[in-house]
Amino acid sequence: MGNFQVRTDLALEARESISEAESELRGVSVEEYYKEEEDIRVTKVVIDTKNAAKAMGKPMGVYVTMEAPAMVEPDDDYHREISEGLAEELRQMLPGMGQEQSILIVGLGNREVTADALGPQVVDNLFITRHIVMEYGKAAYDCDKMNMVSALEPGVMAKTGMETAEIVAGVVKETKPDLLIVIDALAARSTRRLNRTIQITNTGIQPGSGVGNHRNALTEESLGIPVVAIGIPTVVDAATIVGDALEKLLSDEKEFDSMKYLGQHRNVFSELNNMYMTGKDIDAVIKRVSYTVSEGINLALEMRME
Repeated sequence: MGNFQVRTDLALEARESISEAESELRGVSVEEYYKEEEDIRVTKVVIDTKNAAKAMGKPMGVYVTMEAPAMVEPDDDYHREISEGLAEELRQMLPGMGQEQSILIVGLGNREVTADALGPQVVDNLFITRHIVMEYGKAAYDCDKMNMVSALEPGVMAKTGMETAEIVAGVVKETKPDLLIVIDALAARSTRRLNRTIQITNTGIQPGSGVGNHRNALTEESLGIPVVAIGIPTVVDAATIVGDALEKLLSDEKEFDSMKYLGQHRNVFSELNNMYMTGKDIDAVIKRVSYTVSEGINLALEMRME
């Protein structure tokens, strides 16, 4: 029996889960810095070889993780600081910043399921400009430079009967954006990162992968334009919570490995395989963090006057 495989969408957690023997994995570099004033820890994981991508279970690319422990708190000033930090990271990740671009933003997820409503709720608060610029030109905003921002909420396959990738590919073909930004709710390995972490990556995204629903990926290879994904973990695997609880209970026992224990007793924990947990105040949290993410995107795409 091998170790119990816990699903996580966070590259930071995938890096942490690699055994110490492989800790010096070639092809993976990790940079970390802490913004003391804002209490935000930023970790940049770069995967640049195929072997490293296979070991991590993540595509090659750059993954930036922002950990903000107080992100669940209703503190407007703190959320503004997170939005500004997100905008700063996005500007570094998005290609062609400083030039006028047509940008399509896609909010993935099911609006009817609170923990999965992040994408649609982010789209609700975006500053959409494409229709105005196309109709009236940049003069409508009294500026020399303006990004054309459009947004899409493709829903889920159970409602539309279409793959998200099919809908997005059709819109990309018709509207010809230069860049795609995708927002989705993720699954975490650790409960302490639930609703407190933002991941930004230039590798695109596979809708539903966090909870085992494998859909066609939204990537530069499949769509022909750069794809940047933003995600916040809103659910955690139930088996993980059991493993963490066991680890705390048996912390006195040396070398107790909760994932190995779950692997050895796989049959006992099999009913937890498709169960995902979230916080009881998830509706208020999603409303709050979705606004924070949308503000970060709005700030990042704002054309600054020189």
